[in-house]
Amino acid sequence: MNDRSAQRLARLQEALASGGTLHLRDAAELCGVSEMTIRRDVTTQPSTISLLGGRLVMASYPGVTPVYDLTEQQASHYQIKHRLCQRVASLIEEGDTLFIDCGSTLIPLLSQLSHFRELTVVTYALNVANAVAALPNVRLVLLGGLFYASSQSFGSDGMRTAIERLGINKALISAAGVDCERGVSCFHFHEVAPKQAAIATAMQRLLIVDASKFGLVRPAYFAALSDFDIVVTDDEHAPKLLDCLPRASLSVTVA
Repeated sequence: MNDRSAQRLARLQEALASGGTLHLRDAAELCGVSEMTIRRDVTTQPSTISLLGGRLVMASYPGVTPVYDLTEQQASHYQIKHRLCQRVASLIEEGDTLFIDCGSTLIPLLSQLSHFRELTVVTYALNVANAVAALPNVRLVLLGGLFYASSQSFGSDGMRTAIERLGINKALISAAGVDCERGVSCFHFHEVAPKQAAIATAMQRLLIVDASKFGLVRPAYFAALSDFDIVVTDDEHAPKLLDCLPRASLSVTVA
């Protein structure tokens, strides 16, 4: 590691020492270099800093897993996720336009969409698009941009606007962390804009999450629990998590 790179990383570690996050743009301004230089420092040099989406976090930040492995996540709690998706499928109606989130939770749902005669799927996830593209009954809207291999998803500045222009019946949202006080969160900051746009636009908002995510806080906050109409989970004790919510219309469905 050269001296200048080491100095930049030390400055960034000092800025992140309080346990917060730092946008890549702000990190570049702090160090007086380009965003590409900061990205290269963090990804090519040994350090305790991780780049998640467009933000820097300390690898030791509480509740943060530095590396998100989609294959590993898909294998985790697969049977539970399959049951959750069966319950979600029972809530889908013919002709629906569905926003399907990225990640592993909703993957078991995709094979069940072949039972419908007509659906539209809106997604920014490549693995979701690949699965539904082969279904003759599904019209696919794939939102593009910069590809993030770790989550098999795309991100762009214009994605929020593109989603808001669509008529979405149901937003199917997954999460990596659900906490009553700190809200609903995920690993990657580029996922925040499409999740929030879908929640704001959809007629009905469903949070699909297994109980292993309860009590966890991930780096990228994107919604409060009260932003959803239905929570689909596998934990019969989930209502206890929602006791603090003032919104009486939010319902919990246990798979």
